[in-house]
Amino acid sequence: MNVTTTTTTTTTATGYRELSGITPSGELTLGNYLGAMRRFAGRHDGGFYFVADLHALTTDHDPKTLRELTHRTAALMLACGLDPLRATVFVQSDVSEHVELSYLLESTAHVGELNRMIQFKEKGGRPGTRASLFTYPCLMAADILLYDTDQVPVGADQSQHVELTRDLAERFNGRYGETFVVPELLSVEVTARVRNLAAPERKMSKSDNGPGVIRLLDDADQVRRTVRRAATDSDGALVHDPAAKPGLANLAEITSALTGRTPEQVLADCRGYADLKHACAEAVIAELAVLQANYTRIMDDPGQLEQTLAMGARRARSIARATLDRARTAIGLGPCPAAAR
Repeated sequence: MNVTTTTTTTTTATGYRELSGITPSGELTLGNYLGAMRRFAGRHDGGFYFVADLHALTTDHDPKTLRELTHRTAALMLACGLDPLRATVFVQSDVSEHVELSYLLESTAHVGELNRMIQFKEKGGRPGTRASLFTYPCLMAADILLYDTDQVPVGADQSQHVELTRDLAERFNGRYGETFVVPELLSVEVTARVRNLAAPERKMSKSDNGPGVIRLLDDADQVRRTVRRAATDSDGALVHDPAAKPGLANLAEITSALTGRTPEQVLADCRGYADLKHACAEAVIAELAVLQANYTRIMDDPGQLEQTLAMGARRARSIARATLDRARTAIGLGPCPAAAR
């Protein structure tokens, strides 16, 4: 999956079920945390949270590194405050229903609509492009449809995938009978779109190895160095203006997200850019200190982490299997034999 996170919610008897997937394609960043992961704490009951390792196969990768990143990503998701006794935390490839439903959706999708997907249009012509880059939107659709998701709140960069998911669900239902809940797209503002500190015209990405990225496992000294080098401007005016002063606005917005004050209040407390950078760095360090302590505790017991993920996979399969059996029966394959489960 070439996006960092996909989040959906499903209406249940107790409220909404959230589904979030994070691709282990690099070390997680402050952007991942503020944009999605921080809200994991306190959002447990009925929620499904998975490491989307299958989506990481769309690009060149080292197998050992992928496995390590998968475990680190899962540990960081748990370190954010997820309670595995109330939330379902698992690795995508441990729930084979994702792959099987993806193929049924590939058999429903049209080449033309997959060809129009933005990621494939941008990267599909490169030498060595994987076929999975072409078909992965069907896997993303399977991620959503397996859990009977009825509402998908996304930003503009994800709306195309949700529209494809809707089209595939409607087409499948129309051809083979009512099988899937057709998710509704809810356009929402991204709560914290963190930009690259060195190049604020683009977002902070875990695939970026440049100097403007804060990783969740960076130590305090590294955070301070990264923030000190952050791009600002030369006029010295402490004004929150994302269009005219994107670097300054980025620092103020990060500090705002971590302290609960508005960007304007953050800037009002500063005497200059150095003050702002100091305030931003210290706010990041304080936040990451708690996260990193939780992460270390989890990683110090790898056996427990494996048990947690195995429990989550069993729980996820209990939901996903019912949806897949409906789809298999509708398309003409019949439910999966009990002996094969």
